[in-house]
Amino acid sequence: MSQVRTTDHDFQLRDGETLLEGLERTGHQVEYQCRSGYCGSCRIPLVYGKVAYKEQPLAYVGPGEVLPCCCTVLEPIMVDCQRIARIDEEPEDQFGFTGLNP
Repeated sequence: MSQVRTTDHDFQLRDGETLLEGLERTGHQVEYQCRSGYCGSCRIPLVYGKVAYKEQPLAYVGPGEVLPCCCTVLEPIMVDCQRIARIDEEPEDQFGFTGLNP
């Protein structure tokens, strides 16, 4: 699991979770369209740390930027992104469900 720091929150990515999914889970709002690195809508500033891409994204990624939809976090990172909602994280059961009722 990878450590992620944002402007106002620290969290760990879960196994198999993309950076975009982790940001959404923790109440951050990131614009996105394709979730595949084609459009670049999810581009956010990378303050520090290192990420990689399994395949070079079709969207342009400049120095100090990251596409959270398709990057792999290689070391602890900080991205410039703020939460829009406070999410009370509840422990998951063995099936990955939280204590919330549907």
